[in-house]
Amino acid sequence: MQSKILSRRDLDFLLYEWLNVEQLTARSRYADHSRETFDAAIDTCEQIANDLFAPHNKKNDQHEPHFDGEQVQMIPEVKAALDVFSAAGLMAAGQDFDHGGMQLPVVVEKAGFAYFKGANVGTSSYPFLTIGNANTLMKCGTPEQIETFVKPMLAGRFFGTMCLSEPQAGSSLSDIVTRATPQDDGTYRLTGNKMWISAGEHELSENIVHLVLAKVPGPDGKLIPGVKGISLFIVPKKLVNPDGTLGERNDVVLAGLNHKMGYRGTTNCLLNFGEGKFKPGGRAGAVGYLVGDVHRGLANMFHMMNEARIGVGLGAVMLGYTGYLHALDYARSRPQGRHPLNKDPALPQLPIIEHTDVRRMLLAQKSYVEGGLALALYCARLVDDERTEPSPEARRKATLLLDILTPIAKSWPSQWCLEANNLAIQVHGGYGYTREYNVEQFYRDNRLNPIHEGTHGIQGLDLLGRKVVMQDGAAFDALRSTMTGTIAQAAAHPALQAYGAALQAALARMSDATATLHAVGDLNRTLANASIYLEAFGHMVLAWIWLEQALLCVDKAHTQHDADFYRGKLQACAYFFKWELPKIDAQIALLESIDTTTLDMQDGWF
Repeated sequence: MQSKILSRRDLDFLLYEWLNVEQLTARSRYADHSRETFDAAIDTCEQIANDLFAPHNKKNDQHEPHFDGEQVQMIPEVKAALDVFSAAGLMAAGQDFDHGGMQLPVVVEKAGFAYFKGANVGTSSYPFLTIGNANTLMKCGTPEQIETFVKPMLAGRFFGTMCLSEPQAGSSLSDIVTRATPQDDGTYRLTGNKMWISAGEHELSENIVHLVLAKVPGPDGKLIPGVKGISLFIVPKKLVNPDGTLGERNDVVLAGLNHKMGYRGTTNCLLNFGEGKFKPGGRAGAVGYLVGDVHRGLANMFHMMNEARIGVGLGAVMLGYTGYLHALDYARSRPQGRHPLNKDPALPQLPIIEHTDVRRMLLAQKSYVEGGLALALYCARLVDDERTEPSPEARRKATLLLDILTPIAKSWPSQWCLEANNLAIQVHGGYGYTREYNVEQFYRDNRLNPIHEGTHGIQGLDLLGRKVVMQDGAAFDALRSTMTGTIAQAAAHPALQAYGAALQAALARMSDATATLHAVGDLNRTLANASIYLEAFGHMVLAWIWLEQALLCVDKAHTQHDADFYRGKLQACAYFFKWELPKIDAQIALLESIDTTTLDMQDGWF
């Protein structure tokens, strides 16, 4: 039976026909691997996701975690699934052999993890955050911190979180007021509150390792204003003794659970640090351990934040992808109506996939989710290139591409794969709007993704305000040269020449609009429509992603035994270029006009 989580044929195409991940085995880090070991790892992920994650997805949504006054309670299937995930070694899949890992390429690791995101986004959040936490400490932590906190996380004994936002400071991290006071023994005592902390409290693991942003007071006892005063700390739920055993409870307590529209299987918490309910060492204050240098906290946390942003995009893709496959299955099996030219009521009803408007909705979903998955895996492959390319210049280019594509990889799927979920509900008709069918939950779960790890608006500000002009436009130049190479290849294929020309025109207009916006001399006016810039830029990038795929399919669509697969890819490419890419013309015209309609609007006028 065809999977309703993810098309393995599509995944194999992206990994082996497009991204050529087998070539990574020529690099020393991955020399012990082969396609067989890559496939075995993905097979394991697919099986565990199907057998243990997917079956309780709906139950997780209907019976969300609750606090009984002493502990957070959740359905037992969550821990059972996570125990198997950890036992299979998947927490450490991308880590070195020396740390008990599989040393998989990042692109293969993320391809496998996609199954968990699609099967059960709530339960998958716990390993998602733990892996990101561990990766951050591997880069920024001391050997002692890695031994004490990372190794138990990689073994699945400890889980991890990231604690950034506060009740009065969501995205505005410069306004956080959690205080970290240095102690004579080299530790710190933290006091403050953190809000929206996913996986912040549970009984799924022996310990929870919180990575917490806080400010160390200056000599005058006051907190340093702005982001420059932020430092990063490890604050465990339970202290760890020198021999690795668990010690006393740290002064971190759950103040309450947030009740969300979707993503209900993940505890989302308000945490109080240092309120005195627990007194480690006989006094109040949450014991914390500095990660890296004082006042370098935000830079260190960005290791986890950028990884999380690409992961959020992948999660958005997978919710859209599974919704698309559910809608496709429904459309093939649901009889209703007849063709407009033959409405004889004596004739049997047709499967709704025979109706043009249903095909339109399915094709739109296919173009969004398969394009989004390709983008997410391309970014994962860039991480591999950044780390292991033999050439310094190739590593530098990978870093530049990753920098400029990260806001796209986070926000584009969060917008358009959510739209895929919207269309999946529409394909189901009235049934799609009921809880008896899965697609309504997919939509609710996916609605979080345009918000967390930097809202849509923040990604727009990052892209237009920083990424396209950083290093004198080096990142945009790297992307432009990469896209131009694809356009040149398309020029050699008569069937793709028009798409190449359309992409070339879009790239030229986007480049001109970028220059126009940054020539204004008023940052408020430049950034007034940054979200529109993000959307137009994202659609241009996805058109390029689709042209890349089409180049591999144009000849195979007539010769391969599975020609239908390649024809489907070409049709999705055609849809994107004919229906989606033209949308950016009006957006770019608006950007070029330096429109200030939204900027000029006043509070009192609403």
